Amino acid sequence: MIALVDYGAGNLTSVRKALTTLGAEFETPREPAECKKAAALIVPGVGNFAATAVLEGPWRDAIAEAVRDGTPLLGICVGMQWLFEGSDEAPGVRGLGVLPGQIQRLDGDAERRLKIPHVGWNALEFRKPARLLAGLDSGAQVYFTHSFAAPVTGACAAATTHANTFASAVEEGNVFGVQFHPEKSSDAGLQILRNFLNVVAGSKDPALRTGAAGSEGPAPRAAGAA
Repeated sequence: MIALVDYGAGNLTSVRKALTTLGAEFETPREPAECKKAAALIVPGVGNFAATAVLEGPWRDAIAEAVRDGTPLLGICVGMQWLFEGSDEAPGVRGLGVLPGQIQRLDGDAERRLKIPHVGWNALEFRKPARLLAGLDSGAQVYFTHSFAAPVTGACAAATTHANTFASAVEEGNVFGVQFHPEKSSDAGLQILRNFLNVVAGSKDPALRTGAAGSEGPAPRAAGAA
């Protein structure tokens, strides 16, 4: 059973529909302790990073403990940003901190008519082998709507450029995140969610835990590959 965490700032309806389409079993936990029993956790999110302050305390502790125990965690949009240490959008609000780095605002580019927020379809530029991107080609198009984004670090599985180049997908052990909305990204988005479900199916493997060696998994296909 996958725990779909509801902290009042996630577009749960669309995520639920996508998971249902893929045949996944999921529930929305009412108490933090239920996170410890889940096979995987998904933290979605839209809007301001400050909304994640609701997760401070028992929810944060329960999710962090589950991740330490090897439970796969997927953050979506603001949920991905929450995986990092904090955000310039809401100074003083802590992220989960399972990935190093600070979320920063994207720069606009008036000359190229690149506006903020970044809304619409854009490409994933693969940076390293990642289970989350299996079956996709570099350059796959997904749907974004955001003004802040994560830095490109060692956890970056795919980057996207909109004035700035930012991490659009991350994978580190059993921690996964996407800045875009896979539930709104057509076939590519469903494939990414399917890949996460495949990870969940194999999550008893100690090699999947955060920081464990050998956790990269099969390489995604390069652009133009058959």
